[in-house]
Amino acid sequence: MNSFVLEVWDDECSKCNFYTVRWDDSDINETDKFFTLYDESPQYQTATQELLSFILNTIGDDHGALDMFFNRHENEVKGLPSKGKIKIHEFRYHFPGFPLRLYALKIRDNIVVLFNGGIKDSDTNQTSSLNLKWREACSFARRIDQALFEQEIKIEEETGRLLWHDGSEEIIL
Repeated sequence: MNSFVLEVWDDECSKCNFYTVRWDDSDINETDKFFTLYDESPQYQTATQELLSFILNTIGDDHGALDMFFNRHENEVKGLPSKGKIKIHEFRYHFPGFPLRLYALKIRDNIVVLFNGGIKDSDTNQTSSLNLKWREACSFARRIDQALFEQEIKIEEETGRLLWHDGSEEIIL
């Protein structure tokens, strides 16, 4: 795997910091590629906005990265949005037949790494046009998990920020 940068995607939410990955030789991170591509498509624009709202509002500001939101297990990563009906107090979340899938790695209730994704056009990732994005996301996730295990990446407990082992915010894997 080529080297990639683990960088902040959004750290202004009250309950969760979001990270993403960017290939070292690219100017655009994988999550922005996803949202830009599907937001510009009239067919998927509404779904893109719903997913963005779910991530930033529901996970980022309202509840944090609760396990129930990450219940779509896709090997090393989770698929967003969540599956099934979820009820928290008076809030209900349900995304039946949702056409898009965005892959994510939940590190803690206040730290999530978002990858790329695409159109869910088959029952499994192996037979879907998502196959390459899913495999790529799994590779990113394995490398991030390994770096956390080996303490190349550390978690700043108070702020929920990821730092390189020397304390810097630049994380290249």
